Amino acid sequence: MRFRYLVAVAFVALILGVTAAGVFLYEKLSALEEPIVLSEPAFIELQRGTSFIGLARELERRGFVEDALWMRIRGRLEPELTGIQSGYYQLEPGMSALDLVRRIVRGETHTWSVRLPEGWTFSRIRERLKEQEHLGQVLDEVPPRAVMEKLGKEDMHPEGWFFPASYEYQKGDTDLDVLRQAHERMTSVLSRAWASRADDLPFDSAYEALILASIIELETPLSKEKPRVAGVFVRRLERGMRLQTDPTVIYGMGESYDGRIGSSDLRENTSHNTYRIDGLPPTPIGMPGEAAIQAAVNPAEGEALYFVARGDGSHYFSRTLEEHNKAVRRFQLNRGEDYRSFPAPAPDASEDGTDE
Repeated sequence: MRFRYLVAVAFVALILGVTAAGVFLYEKLSALEEPIVLSEPAFIELQRGTSFIGLARELERRGFVEDALWMRIRGRLEPELTGIQSGYYQLEPGMSALDLVRRIVRGETHTWSVRLPEGWTFSRIRERLKEQEHLGQVLDEVPPRAVMEKLGKEDMHPEGWFFPASYEYQKGDTDLDVLRQAHERMTSVLSRAWASRADDLPFDSAYEALILASIIELETPLSKEKPRVAGVFVRRLERGMRLQTDPTVIYGMGESYDGRIGSSDLRENTSHNTYRIDGLPPTPIGMPGEAAIQAAVNPAEGEALYFVARGDGSHYFSRTLEEHNKAVRRFQLNRGEDYRSFPAPAPDASEDGTDE
């Protein structure tokens, strides 16, 4: 009788012990689901070949879990948690250790974003890329033409060949990687636009359309106006009139531009000064967006050959030089402001866009 009693007691004790151990284990494993106390995001970088055990130890070292043992046990119970992928991962306030592990298993590496704005020149976007945290720099001392060689475009001038947009990158990516994305996107957008171009355009290649689009981009920020501006430029090209557009003058001035254009600047014989050269400049003058590209290949019909800024972001379009000069006086000169008109009144420019 006594033996049976002792067996019963031992059995009960075993059951209680197992139960207590189960409760203890459950609590420890459940703690892995509890949010980690963080005041700001934390990052963890996993090198190629990092094991699940190595990750568990790193989480313990960083204080994200109490003991790596519990994470290893959880991995035994859920083998799908052990498929670790290398990369740079973000742990945000409110996330648990297991949330982080699942993010790592999915390969959701942390990314950053860099914006390349419409109208920017190649030199400006290179400076923007230099400023980006965690973006590798492999082009610091590389000349512009050599950048295109690295992209497999040895004979291509870089200006205008990168699409303005936001691009994501992750740790380990470089400035060349971002430029490759932007160049491939520009090539795709331009190719589609050129395939749907209007008939009888006064230029023969997609590259010339890109040049014109870059000028349109810098002449007006309004998408709805870009086809009308394109129409003005196309009609001038068709008539053999010089484009006489200020953004090309500014581009030709380079670093000497201080925010103002004088009469002497309009007379300067630079390769891009369309007050002095016929037709389009030799290269784009910045990065055009898709609206400007579409406008260049599908310009609006009309008779206008001039336009002037109204002062509210929009423009007034004129058919004759007389009408244009009246609009300049109405919208700009009488207000005593620095004005933007197309074309600016050059001392030696006649109505047909040629020197008198």
